[in-house]
Amino acid sequence: MHAGRTAPDPESLMRSRFSAFALDHLGYVLDTWHPDTRPADVESDPDLRWVRLEVLESSGGGLFDAEGFVEFRAHYREGGRPGVLDERSRFVRHEGRWVYHGPV
Repeated sequence: MHAGRTAPDPESLMRSRFSAFALDHLGYVLDTWHPDTRPADVESDPDLRWVRLEVLESSGGGLFDAEGFVEFRAHYREGGRPGVLDERSRFVRHEGRWVYHGPV
């Protein structure tokens, strides 16, 4: 999906965004963020490494849905120390494709 394909559902988009963070493809992260909530820039942190994603629950995001939700746990290492980010995210259709809107 980083090469131009669009995600078919919110969970797929969440997984591709996690990979983009892990691979430092920050342009993709910004491109898949809703323009109303997207920051001006996302900066790379050389001390932060995303290592594993657990999708805990996914709802909505079907063919006729306008929004969907993904609850996840993202594991990282920062300065050699392990950490976890827990979030329930909202995804919406924007201009015919799924985009990340923000945490709920």
